[in-house]
Amino acid sequence: MPPAEPVLTDRLAFEIARLGVVGESSDVGTLHRVTELACRTVPGCAGASGVRWSIPRSPGDRPEPLASAASHPDLAEIVDRQLARGHGPMHEVVSTRRPAMSDEVLAETRWPEATADMLRRGIRCFTTTPHVKEPVLVTLSLYGVRPRALSSGGPGGQGQHALAALLVAQGSAALSNSLQYEQVHRTAVQLQEAVESRAVVDQAKGILMHALGCDADQAFAELRRISQTRHVKLTALAQRIVGDQGLR
Repeated sequence: MPPAEPVLTDRLAFEIARLGVVGESSDVGTLHRVTELACRTVPGCAGASGVRWSIPRSPGDRPEPLASAASHPDLAEIVDRQLARGHGPMHEVVSTRRPAMSDEVLAETRWPEATADMLRRGIRCFTTTPHVKEPVLVTLSLYGVRPRALSSGGPGGQGQHALAALLVAQGSAALSNSLQYEQVHRTAVQLQEAVESRAVVDQAKGILMHALGCDADQAFAELRRISQTRHVKLTALAQRIVGDQGLR
């Protein structure tokens, strides 16, 4: 039977939207959810794999795989073997930023090692789609067990590829959002720590000003002297003074 036209149901729309929720899962978790959705919703797709890649910053750099996931263990092995070799359809897609596909793996001659791995697992066709959302590059590969099951020229083909493009775009957006959230959170934590450190140093200065009868600059100079002499960080020394542990 020809592939059926994909249908974007309310449930599917909800699950695709959930991919973009920050903090829902790790990189591998997000990629795994994308592959599961592809298997369940793209007609003709018997399995899927997703890879997150580094984005080269200079012409001499090569993109490197940072995380990967697959819907089935056999596909995970195929992906791992291709990534270890450093060449194949996924690497070509990453280099060109253009999709690649084969309607009949048995007749494919471009990637002999990768297609041999696929044929041993019963895969007869595949498509690989890239998507870039700085600072994230993701590829989504779909696999079929019948020739031309994922063909864009067949019934439902355009819908298949549109849905695959939507899934990889939302998945890469989720990974990008998570990275940006982590960076913002890390900066916020550092700022909070800086504010707290400044506060405890100011309190320690006040205690020394009162104890030594000196001004703020002299109190701070004394804190620095003790810190350097005893090889104790200034903040740690201030915390000891404020905690009424003295200068012992």
